[in-house]
Amino acid sequence: MSRNSGYFSTTIPLNTAKATTPGAHDADVPVTQPTPLKRVVSGAALKELLASGSSSQSKTPSKMDNMFQNYSHSEIARDTATIKNSVIMHLTATFLRTPMSMDSGHAYLASAFSVRDRLLQRWNLTNEFHDRMKAKRVYYMSLEFLIGRTFDNALLALDLREEYSKALGDVGFCLEDIIDEERDAALGNGGLGRLAACYVDSMACQDYPGWGYGLRYKYGMFQQQIINGYQVEAPDCWLDSPNPWEFPRPDVTYPVKFYGHLERDPSSEHRYIWKSDVVYDAMAFDVPVPGYGTTNVGNIRLWSCKTNSLFDLNKFNSGDYHGATGGQVAAQILTDVLYPNDNTNEGKELRLRQEYLFCSATMQDIIARFKKTGRPMRDLPDLAAIQLNDTHPTLGVPELMRILIDEEELTWDEAWEITTRTFAFTNHTILPEAMEKWPVPMLDKILPRHMGIMYDINLFFLQSVEKQFPGDRDLLRRISIIEESNPQQVRMAFLACVGSHKVNGVAAIHSDIIKQTIFKDFVRIQGEDKFINKTNGVSPRRWMNECNPDMSSLLTEVVGDRSWVNDLAKTKKLEERVTDQDFRQRWWDAKQANKKRLADYILTTTGIRVNPNALFDVQVKRIHEYKRQLMNILSVIYRYHCLKQMTPEDRAKELHRVVVFAGKAASGYWVAKQVIKLINSVAEVVNADEEIGDVLKVVFIPDYSVTAAEYIIPASDISQHISTAGTEASGTSNMKFVLNGGIILGTVDGANIEIGEEIGEEQIFFFGCLAHEVEDFRHYLRFHQPKPDDALQTAFDMIQRNTFGDAAIFQPLIDSILRGGDVYLLSVDFPSYIQAHKAVEDAYRNREEWITKSILSVARMSKFSSDRSIQEYAEEVWNIEPVRVNSCNMSI
Repeated sequence: MSRNSGYFSTTIPLNTAKATTPGAHDADVPVTQPTPLKRVVSGAALKELLASGSSSQSKTPSKMDNMFQNYSHSEIARDTATIKNSVIMHLTATFLRTPMSMDSGHAYLASAFSVRDRLLQRWNLTNEFHDRMKAKRVYYMSLEFLIGRTFDNALLALDLREEYSKALGDVGFCLEDIIDEERDAALGNGGLGRLAACYVDSMACQDYPGWGYGLRYKYGMFQQQIINGYQVEAPDCWLDSPNPWEFPRPDVTYPVKFYGHLERDPSSEHRYIWKSDVVYDAMAFDVPVPGYGTTNVGNIRLWSCKTNSLFDLNKFNSGDYHGATGGQVAAQILTDVLYPNDNTNEGKELRLRQEYLFCSATMQDIIARFKKTGRPMRDLPDLAAIQLNDTHPTLGVPELMRILIDEEELTWDEAWEITTRTFAFTNHTILPEAMEKWPVPMLDKILPRHMGIMYDINLFFLQSVEKQFPGDRDLLRRISIIEESNPQQVRMAFLACVGSHKVNGVAAIHSDIIKQTIFKDFVRIQGEDKFINKTNGVSPRRWMNECNPDMSSLLTEVVGDRSWVNDLAKTKKLEERVTDQDFRQRWWDAKQANKKRLADYILTTTGIRVNPNALFDVQVKRIHEYKRQLMNILSVIYRYHCLKQMTPEDRAKELHRVVVFAGKAASGYWVAKQVIKLINSVAEVVNADEEIGDVLKVVFIPDYSVTAAEYIIPASDISQHISTAGTEASGTSNMKFVLNGGIILGTVDGANIEIGEEIGEEQIFFFGCLAHEVEDFRHYLRFHQPKPDDALQTAFDMIQRNTFGDAAIFQPLIDSILRGGDVYLLSVDFPSYIQAHKAVEDAYRNREEWITKSILSVARMSKFSSDRSIQEYAEEVWNIEPVRVNSCNMSI
């Protein structure tokens, strides 16, 4: 049980039959009794109902069935008095406070539990309805979920924001202050995790029966602190306070084995018995995902190690305290931290065990839920679609094979057909360092059964290819799941590809590139129809309606109602108002209000005072060489140099600019961390220069998160998406910025291309070489060292003159460009990058032109809603239909 478990009400499974196997009585979600209820069940009555029992297979309604039907259909009143009473009840009964002694933190918790009571009614109803309908479900497996804050999102979904604002105001609290008390769930790092959260949100809003599966990290990735300009990692203890939005499920626990040995089952050629003394328990925590405009509520199920049985009391009593708790510690660290540093062998093993815990628990849970339907195992693909979000969940493929063969006693061919029909795979990158590989000796030691299964998968796959292309040994070498290196490696992307019936990229250019590069041979072998594109999308609920209320109200005015929140195509009506002067002014005012809000946030978080009337130039994303934050800060240095050369009169004529950076570097990524140091060193010098004043400010916002993004994104004038062409699979922050009226400065890469096609290239500032030119430039730079252009050389000179501190600290960054082959082509793109900045300034000086670009951009962004993405997945990959929850049809 979680250390916070005492804060939660007792849970009552819908099916009260005693479980005989882990998860057998899992009714998907807990029932937590809301207060107040129209129907109140006394303790004696509840005891009678429990004694009467119920069976989900019974044709005769039991008292328990009727009680839950009544519970599900009862509605909690929405008036201010009822809300106020509910908040006070939780304040006193759940947190032992009084209205006179509560602060904003207690007010948030009491309010959140009050909202949760209402949300739970929909949540229970949704899962009961899907169970009774035997609906096909989607299971979205992702090692990251950047959920962000839930309280405000739930209020909007339940359409209760105004009511709670008034109720809290009556007791002396401002709703906005209460919302700010919630901490972000630290379950992800960047776009991968935010995409997963958007997709579960869209499934809920569009009535698709869908769940996310992930891990419940105790500390998340890390809390980023900036000390002397350097990134310093500290634990992100996001679970220190009670989390109203998760539900511990001690009744949903599965054993997960590691190490051990195999014994052949004499009854089957492919069946083995895996014996191991190292067995951990994965326990579920559920996080509801409310749907907007529907009673449907999705779910994200997160796994954590349950370690109670690993405490050795005999060792403890004998004084061996370390030995008594060693098993607990070993288990707990599996879900302590997202992406443990794998620069060491121990770190690699920890990450492998972490991924397997996630995959094994998820597969066991899906199978347990499927078995409740009573249908034969061959029907699993008809009721379950599993999407692998990148390669991290790929161990799910051999794990499902293990369960089907060793536990369900299916033949190899039967199990393989079920597996490949169930799984689909999303590739997110072609970068070599992100294409997961695991050493065969490590896999064989930690997961001996799975290594054997992967050998067999590879053998049978290569045999089928040999028949199709006899004699082509080089083809077999290229496509083998087992890479013949020293030591041998398992190529997880190839395993995911072979084990899935569909493989997709996440933007048109990316999908074309993977078919031409990493999966080129697989396209030839398995057919082009298997490899498709599904351009990413973002949730308009979070990334417009919630984070940008001023602009959202303008959209609602134009559309006539709030239906655009679930139907982004209606924003097309904005084009009708593009010449309306009053509307244009209000559009500009909304953007300026967002900039003022960000300026206040910057002052609070960094102590830097910026001018809201300046052009806000933003690059926020994971710090990585291919994303080229280094090129951005080098251009800032060049701009600073130019300003210093001007007379005060000329400098006063320059456009004021605030350059904002944010993002985390992986703890073991030295180059990325040096880039952060350079940004902060430049900021320290520029911001203190009285000659420059407000003409140029540089800001690095620490500890970037979903909440920080909700301040930053609506305030941007331009946002930079400047990856080397062909390296950014898609990007989703580019979509968020444009959806909020910002303009892109970017390369012809990822989703930038499709955004330009949709909104018009005159609404976007493109620069740089094209994807098909990259390899020629890289080849040239490997054998030549051309002199940088004057602007880039000027930036280098300023660094080397110790303008921003000890030049030796930053010399390796310069050397990576001048002597390291300039893999990411900064020297190639820098001249056109500087010209693009000049074009941005010219356009921004023409305020009317800029407003037109902003309005038209938002009007034409409907393609990039995650709702569109999910509809395409549903139709072309998962083969599922929406199932709208209808309580009127819940006949028992």
